[in-house]
Amino acid sequence: MTGDRLEQKLLGMINGYWVSQAIYAAATFGIADHLKDGPMSVDDLAEATSTDAGALYRLLRALASQGIFAEESPRSFALTPLADLLRSDVPGSKRSLAMMAGDEHFQAWAEIEYSIRTGKKAFDKVFGQPVFEYLADHPDKAKIFDDAMVNIHGREAEYIVDAYDFNGIGLLADVGGGSGTQLATILGRYPQMRGILFDLPHVVERAEQCIEGAGVADRCRPVGGDFFQAVPEGADAYIMRHIIHDWDDEKARIILRNCHRAMPSHGKVLIVETVIRPGNDPCSAKLLDLVMLLIPGGLERTEEEYRTLLDESGFELARIVPTAADVSVIEGVRKA
Repeated sequence: MTGDRLEQKLLGMINGYWVSQAIYAAATFGIADHLKDGPMSVDDLAEATSTDAGALYRLLRALASQGIFAEESPRSFALTPLADLLRSDVPGSKRSLAMMAGDEHFQAWAEIEYSIRTGKKAFDKVFGQPVFEYLADHPDKAKIFDDAMVNIHGREAEYIVDAYDFNGIGLLADVGGGSGTQLATILGRYPQMRGILFDLPHVVERAEQCIEGAGVADRCRPVGGDFFQAVPEGADAYIMRHIIHDWDDEKARIILRNCHRAMPSHGKVLIVETVIRPGNDPCSAKLLDLVMLLIPGGLERTEEEYRTLLDESGFELARIVPTAADVSVIEGVRKA
């Protein structure tokens, strides 16, 4: 690659937030939802969204240059395939993600120097409290977070049940199960299985509608609680998707040891996370690891780090099962 091309590549990386924040603005104003029935003029869009027509035109013109929206006639815009994903009513919508990433996450990233210098969470510095306490205190933001997580990780549940054999598990506890989509997917594939959806009380309350809508409420028991204190007893397996990576090793060991105490001798834990690969090849887990540093204070881990974490928590790493997504199922079996 020539020097000029290297400079252009780095320049694009440096200015990447220009595009991400423009997407955030379009998502916040619901531009894609207004365009779902066909092109609209900027003046009409501005009236519908209570924005300044001149500023809105400049925003949409810039996004159109990136393939997000298209100016089909002077000062009139339409959806493109990329812009369609910013609608709130389509499968795989990225609107909530764009709103979350451009708001709280962007503010936390602005303090990356603080986190690198101190090792502490930038989110706490900006908002004065940990992220999960913040979400509990702001139900509107929690709803955006829930929607974003479903739309980021929604298809992962299908990939997980495709890759991992859950046969032999009569009772599965989803620890930190959030909206319930993962447990509903697994129960749907395994009609003889029963489930426990375990999360904070206010989270479980939000998840009950999902469980009922999936038609598995008769086999799924919602339980509210705190996994740092205890988890429901007696499950054959305890699955945690994107939970362990939220916490440092000390807190992760508390969660895993609580699972160890609650399970029978044949029990196991199933940790669903990205696994950091060695080398310099592109690896999404290495960038996600920075998100964990800045926001919840956790980390992504290598295979060896998971082996150590499990060993210190009473488990033996049995295997790592990759899926069609970026995540793997890290299986830990209970040691005597």
